[in-house]
Amino acid sequence: MNNTALITGASSGIGKELARRHASKGGDLIVVARRLEALHKLKAELEAEHNVSVVCIAADLTEPETPQNIYEQVQSRDAEVDVLINNAGFGGHGKFHERNWKRDEAMIRLNVMALTELTHLFVKDMLVRKRGMILNVASTAGFLPGPLQAVYYATKAFVLSFSQAIAEELRDENITVTVLCPGPVATEFTSVADMEHVVAFKNASSPASVAEVGYEAMIKGKLVAINDWKLSLMLNWIVPFLPRRTVLKLSRRLMEKRGRPLP
Repeated sequence: MNNTALITGASSGIGKELARRHASKGGDLIVVARRLEALHKLKAELEAEHNVSVVCIAADLTEPETPQNIYEQVQSRDAEVDVLINNAGFGGHGKFHERNWKRDEAMIRLNVMALTELTHLFVKDMLVRKRGMILNVASTAGFLPGPLQAVYYATKAFVLSFSQAIAEELRDENITVTVLCPGPVATEFTSVADMEHVVAFKNASSPASVAEVGYEAMIKGKLVAINDWKLSLMLNWIVPFLPRRTVLKLSRRLMEKRGRPLP
């Protein structure tokens, strides 16, 4: 396989658009998601349009053994993963103490544990070859605490911190690590996370536009990529100087359902 990218959460949204973008550059793919039918549909599209090779792996990354299983499947095919894109993730809306713990536990396993283990597994092979690129999809949520999405924001803060740390560790190994931090995006995430009427999602970006920003940032070896310059300005130059309670109130306001007042 040529210039192979492994992409998790590739059956829809940002992951699907990242797969399309990589294929358009002539790169082969290993696409991972739970829905095999959706992956096969994507495979047929990309192989027909771009003359690339696409391998589909149906897997549930909330299961503890899945990252190792994926790695072993890749090894069994004698494939080399040149680009690792950890995109899979989900969120959930509501007060932490009122949410179903199993859902939040699964969120932590997917957003944090699976991403970290896959990186640990595949980066070792990149180190042997002295080349590789990693793109971890976090969120602008990683820059601040998130009342009404407490666990989701915390998982993305982990991804943001972890990605930057290992980027520095790998800086002299010809391996780059980029963390993509999009603002609200119009994907299936919105309905799965019960976010359809949340204030922050009123002007959500398209998955294709976010994927373009993330993929180009990865190719250039950038450290952090935010798809909206206004969000970047706010998070980097305004929020850090605000009182912490003010930040929390503003963050909660953005997560309120439209028409519901802030208590």
